[in-house]
Amino acid sequence: MITTAIILAGGFGTRLQSVVSNLPKPMAPINNNPFLNYQLNYLKHYGVKNVILSVGYLSEKIRDYYGNNFNGLTIDYVIEENPLGTGGGIRLALEKCNEELVFVLNGDSFFDVNLIQFYNLHSQNKSQISLALRKVNESARYGTIEKNKENKITSFKEKSGIDKEGIINGGVYILDKHLYLQTTSPATNFSIEKDFFEKHLSTILISGFEFEGYFIDIGIPEDYLKAQNDFKGFKY
Repeated sequence: MITTAIILAGGFGTRLQSVVSNLPKPMAPINNNPFLNYQLNYLKHYGVKNVILSVGYLSEKIRDYYGNNFNGLTIDYVIEENPLGTGGGIRLALEKCNEELVFVLNGDSFFDVNLIQFYNLHSQNKSQISLALRKVNESARYGTIEKNKENKITSFKEKSGIDKEGIINGGVYILDKHLYLQTTSPATNFSIEKDFFEKHLSTILISGFEFEGYFIDIGIPEDYLKAQNDFKGFKY
């Protein structure tokens, strides 16, 4: 099983400025607890022991709050001195990882994926990289994904702006450390979605597995406010 996770916690939270103005987005309070608390408790439930936070904007607020442990989890940090994008932030964190396989999560969304099942599917499929996918009724905010019967991702579609049912990237990944480090450049700002996943579809086995668990992206005020109610019954 995978015991290390990376959380991307370096975002500016531009769309949330109207409701959370002085905190990095992952520290936005949900019922008086930072959003990150919920993610960390979720990871602990599935056997994760070490978490590396890729931080940038207002990083001291995250470090001051968590230090080097939280509820039995070991917490480490990599600091983006210059913005590195999702791809570069992950790469920086992977350089600190001792494990070959790691979970990666976005710090501003929560997707209730059974991580043990996710890992088993990744292994059984002999995947090199795996994405947890979610079917949504309204996909206008997101790009959508197509895959074949063997769960190999075949294409990434741009945001259409049209609200229709689609399969989206849920922001929970399994990455192979050496593969990722070998195929990306250090100290470079790039998007894991556009510049890694899409670029390597023909050369790397990137699998996508659908899960039906609860999903929310707190990056916009409406969903941030929705989370206040949804997380009252948080099961982790």
